Amino acid sequence: MDTAHIPDLITPAIPVFVLTVIAEALWVKKLRAEGGDSVKGHTWKDTAASLAMGLGSVAVGVGWKGVAFAGYAALYHLTPLRMGSGLVAWVLLFFLEDLCYYAFHRVHHESRFFWASHVVHHSSQHYNLSTALRQTWTPMTGWVFWAPLALMGFSPAMIVTQQAVSLLYQYWIHTEAIHRMPRPFEWLFNTPSHHRAHHASNPIYLDTNYAGILIIWDRLFGTFTPEVERPIYGLVKNLTTYNPVRIAFTEYGNIARDAARPGPLSQRLSYVFRNPAWKPQGALPPEAPPPVEAAHPAP
Repeated sequence: MDTAHIPDLITPAIPVFVLTVIAEALWVKKLRAEGGDSVKGHTWKDTAASLAMGLGSVAVGVGWKGVAFAGYAALYHLTPLRMGSGLVAWVLLFFLEDLCYYAFHRVHHESRFFWASHVVHHSSQHYNLSTALRQTWTPMTGWVFWAPLALMGFSPAMIVTQQAVSLLYQYWIHTEAIHRMPRPFEWLFNTPSHHRAHHASNPIYLDTNYAGILIIWDRLFGTFTPEVERPIYGLVKNLTTYNPVRIAFTEYGNIARDAARPGPLSQRLSYVFRNPAWKPQGALPPEAPPPVEAAHPAP
């Protein structure tokens, strides 16, 4: 598949990503100089790891996006349905693609096989615009969640364009620089506040706020949690490395190690496909997370 004709909204946005990461870092520096301690901010090692993960993801995407596009095209040619490319089709696609993203995101948190790909994005203990660029090097687990759109008659070009729109939207919500948006916006859309909770390891925030653009899916399916206490970013058990290769593949190694443990086949499969926190009955519980501070009220 010739990828030259596949719509690409991400590559042209890279200069904007770089400039806004720098601007956010300057804002954090100014805030700390004024005595502010309410944000995690940046560290050089963490930001460098996030940028390396982003570059690696782009490199993998050069090949993978052609495979994914070809898969959508094959399904599109199999179905007799055609949605067209008018305004109504785009509006319908906006909502359906966002619902597909919700399903993709939720499954990638609730099944360890999929989590191994997505955990990369949650591996930073900081929360800033560079964290948005910390993307997986194994995107192959996501394709199936958008395949129904092709079978419904949406063209592959429309599908990948709307996916890019969603990804671009989600970039700006990875920040502590914005406390709250106006209340109607917070009710309808995914925002920095909602997504900070999603990136936190506090018990009340685990497995919540899976939204892409619209937070209404979380409200509808019972997975919404507001930001009520200061988030502790990262994983329940954090990685202790900034090595991009280890960040990308550590969880796959963990799964292989657990699945190789003595036990029945059902236990081995459970290690692979059940919730990432699943343990056999009688296994020792994980250590309790440290207590958290109350969140600073939004100005």
